[in-house]
Amino acid sequence: MKIIKIASSQGSLGENIGTEEAPSEIIKHLSRKCYFEDVRVVGGNIDETNKNIFNKAKLLVDENILFLGGDHSITYPTFKAFAKKYRNAGLVVFDAHPDCQSDFYISHEDVITSLIKEKLVKPQNIILIGIRKWSKEEFEFLRDNNIKFFTAEQLSTNFIENCDVIIGMSRNFDKLYLSIDIDVVDPAFAPGTGYIEPLGLQPRELFFLLKRFKRLENLRWVDLVEVNPKKDFNNMTVKLAAKLLDELIS
Repeated sequence: MKIIKIASSQGSLGENIGTEEAPSEIIKHLSRKCYFEDVRVVGGNIDETNKNIFNKAKLLVDENILFLGGDHSITYPTFKAFAKKYRNAGLVVFDAHPDCQSDFYISHEDVITSLIKEKLVKPQNIILIGIRKWSKEEFEFLRDNNIKFFTAEQLSTNFIENCDVIIGMSRNFDKLYLSIDIDVVDPAFAPGTGYIEPLGLQPRELFFLLKRFKRLENLRWVDLVEVNPKKDFNNMTVKLAAKLLDELIS
């Protein structure tokens, strides 16, 4: 699996500066050798950066790719390229937040909103996993669009049964895109991120699900985002992210 580094925090609204350092720091801790390329990030210009991400991604639609961010806004241009190729694409997102705000333009807080409003993904083709904090507006958006989600508490209760349900639903998409925001993990294990939310997934729960996803024939692209080395403690989050990558590219 080829790794594409996207060293940008431009979509973090100034709240998670430092995520641009994550790709290089995470790769330092990989135990496996891998091939990687960079996307050109245009300082101070998220529109040009997103164009570069999209143009790079659309050249890779026939390959298995792991995009390494960066903040969560990178999922917008990467999935846009994915959706242009695969019309019944599924999007599974591990995240502490639903990212359904509508106050901004393509930031890490409104990725899902932007993709749906631009008809790049069908609401019924989205599965959110591990969410545990949302605004009233976000909850109403999830409800009104009938978006499937599993809170962290719901997932941990009857864990194996819920995993079976998630994997079963994910098999129905022509091709599958998996997005992993590191804040889905409990901050006791991943403190290096912008929005700390207690009571998240245990690392073993996340690894278990990723092993299941890897067996799906329709899984094509993965992104890993929101690791912030500047906010980390003893490289705990960076090392966890590297473990996740090792698992995904093995």
